[in-house]
Amino acid sequence: MVRLTADLIWKSPHFFNAIKERELDLRGNKIAVIENLGATEDQFDTIDLSDNEIVKLENMPHLNRLGTLIINNNRITRINPNIGEFLPKLHTLVLTNNRLVNLVEIDPLTSLPKLQFLSLLDNSITKKPNYRLYVIHKLKSLRVLDFKKVKNKERMEAASLFASEEMEEEAKKESMKTLMPVEVPNVSEEEEQQTPKVVAPTPEQIIAIKAAIVNSQTLEEVARLEKVLKSGQLPADLKIPDYDSGSKDVKENDEKMVPDVENEADVEPNNVENQKNDELAAMEQMLVLLY
Repeated sequence: MVRLTADLIWKSPHFFNAIKERELDLRGNKIAVIENLGATEDQFDTIDLSDNEIVKLENMPHLNRLGTLIINNNRITRINPNIGEFLPKLHTLVLTNNRLVNLVEIDPLTSLPKLQFLSLLDNSITKKPNYRLYVIHKLKSLRVLDFKKVKNKERMEAASLFASEEMEEEAKKESMKTLMPVEVPNVSEEEEQQTPKVVAPTPEQIIAIKAAIVNSQTLEEVARLEKVLKSGQLPADLKIPDYDSGSKDVKENDEKMVPDVENEADVEPNNVENQKNDELAAMEQMLVLLY
């Protein structure tokens, strides 16, 4: 952070710009606070404070000559309510890319009697409902807003929309509670990516799960496989090790307990239910042995 001292002002570039106005260039000095501008002795038509770190547009001395203030690419969130008392002839103000958010924050600019050109581009305030009409309504002398000419039609719309103080206050309140649009991820897609699909296990998978239970090394794994077997639903991400060689006997016994898929339609519902109960009973016996 650099202080805006009288020495910095004297050493900074100053020249006649393209429209033959005397300009002071204070760009890119990491200035955080406006101060000591009285050292200019009101000798400049334009002061450029762009690309600094200024938070408040305040502390201005009386500069009767100053007509243009360029202060884009800063961090301005507040403007002195009485700024017009110190800059009575300011006609151009560039506040592009700052941090003005709500409509009420530009009200202090009404104290600038000769303000004709204003830029608030790249401030959050420009996203608020009726932003442009509000600014046109408040700044009667404005001719160009955000590099677009203010039309008579817009003046009429602004006058109609804010015909009373109540409507103006309502617009300010709406501005304060209106949130900036935020991109919300597609919940369905996100869930689809993160949540594993669940399917019913095939007879072969049931056999594999039982074999995995017998060969499990931890109680946590046994409990997890037991839950899968009892629920009758198999998560798509469940990996069942191949225990063909180590659990051949278990598989052979289980195959006897699982009905042939081709003849499954011929099995009566009661037999199927009994078969499931038998499988759960066998499962519980295995767990007793493991515990």
